[in-house]
Amino acid sequence: MKIGIVGYGTGGKNFHAPFIAAAKGLELAGIVARAPATIAKVKADFPNVAIFASLTDMLAAGVDIVTITTPAQTRRELVLEAIDAGVAVIADKPFAPNAKTGRELAAAAAAKGVVLGVYHNRRFDADMQTLKKLIEQQRLGKVWRLHNRMDLDEPQTLEGGPNGGLLRDMGSHLVDQALWLLGPVNSVYAQLDSIEVAEGPTDAGFFITLTHDNGSHSYVSSSKVNRLVARELRVYGEKGSYLSQGTDVQAQAIFAGKRPADDLAGWGYEQREHWGTLHIAEGEEVVPSEQGAYHAYYEAFVDAVRNGTEPPVTPDQAIAVLKVLDAAFISARENRVVTLE
Repeated sequence: MKIGIVGYGTGGKNFHAPFIAAAKGLELAGIVARAPATIAKVKADFPNVAIFASLTDMLAAGVDIVTITTPAQTRRELVLEAIDAGVAVIADKPFAPNAKTGRELAAAAAAKGVVLGVYHNRRFDADMQTLKKLIEQQRLGKVWRLHNRMDLDEPQTLEGGPNGGLLRDMGSHLVDQALWLLGPVNSVYAQLDSIEVAEGPTDAGFFITLTHDNGSHSYVSSSKVNRLVARELRVYGEKGSYLSQGTDVQAQAIFAGKRPADDLAGWGYEQREHWGTLHIAEGEEVVPSEQGAYHAYYEAFVDAVRNGTEPPVTPDQAIAVLKVLDAAFISARENRVVTLE
């Protein structure tokens, strides 16, 4: 199937294009880019891929799927344009600025019979895949608590303004991971760390407590301006606990110039020294890394378009994440627990 990318910034270049190139059943048929510097990057990376000045032009040329990975404030109109053209669409995260807009996009796709997906690719991180397998195997029994932490030393990538901030950025991923592992949430309590940037007050760190319908609790946190790099999953259950301190292995490989298509079988595994440890009555057990595979998202999406299966992340799942983020903003502003309806 032919796919086009709209936008070739950090996301398009590093977190979409390499994994599209590695995914079975896909051909990268076009990239929308306008700035001369961006066009130069596309030509250097994909000299044989067509470059378009707009989504309209790319749709006219003919594609089966488009990925929208432009800045968040431009995404709604582009997603709606693709839907109106009857083309399957993947929206980067955050799916929308709020749950209301997310529902609007989902309704438009449903009315047109278009497959709409959201790029919560971090379900396909090595540490997430490993933890998901442990939970499914009941190695921890009933999960009581999940601590999901990702600290980044990237102040330069913090997006300011009313549609920016770290909660919508990394929060989209960490909340989605918590819901994917432990199910729906019924209450939210959040604390946000805010800084002043040119675009106005912006959240640069967060700590959120989620109460799940099944009685489990998740504690998700992230920062970008505190000069700290850490990735940790800590899980407590009735049979023991699990601790993983990973390295964001896929992103590090991409930034080091590696590409999954060059060694797909060996891609995305944490090195042995970064494997997590399961602590149970029988003793400690080092758990081998599952494969981190963002390209698997794209292969599953192709299957959804071709065969009518459910996309790897559905609009309803993404809206559930947005409802949590909406509640987190209210909770932090009013210093209270927010109950979800």
